Amino acid sequence: MASSESHESRTGSETGQRAALEWVERVAQFLAADGVPPIAGRVLGWLMICDPPEQSAGQISDAIGASRASLTTNFRVLMAMGFVTKRTRPGERTAYYRLQDGAWEAVVRRQVASLTAFREVAAEGLTLVGTDSPRADRIREAHAVFDWMARVFDQAPPIDKETS
Repeated sequence: MASSESHESRTGSETGQRAALEWVERVAQFLAADGVPPIAGRVLGWLMICDPPEQSAGQISDAIGASRASLTTNFRVLMAMGFVTKRTRPGERTAYYRLQDGAWEAVVRRQVASLTAFREVAAEGLTLVGTDSPRADRIREAHAVFDWMARVFDQAPPIDKETS
C-alpha cells in the first residue's frame, strides 16, 4: 500500500512538473516574439513559477535543461532588462537568482516611455518634411499613434496590486 501511495504522489508530482515546464515554454515562446532569447524566456518563466523563489544556476539548469554557460549569458540579459536579481548568502559562494519585485511594472513602464518618446522624433520629422508634404502623411500616422499611446498611459489608473 505504501509503495502505491508513493508511486501515485511521484506520478502526480511528475505531471505537475511537466505542466510547469510546458507553461515555462509558453512564457519563453511569448517573449521570443519580442526578441527575448529562448533560454532567457525559460529562465524568466521558471523564476515566476519555481519554489523556492530563489534558485541557483544549478537548480535552474536542472529544471529547464539549459547549460550553465548559456545561463550565464541569459542571466546578464535578464538582469539588464530589470527582471532578475542575483545575490549570495553569507558564507556561501553560490549565487542565487530571483524575479525582481515589481519587475513587470517597471519593465512595461520603461517600454511605454520609450515608445511614447518616439512621438517627439515623429514631430521632428514633420518639421523636416513640412506638414503639407505628401511624405508627412506617413509621419503624421506614426505621430498620431504614439501621441494616442502617451495619452492612454498617462490617464491609466495605477495598478491595483490587491486584486491581482
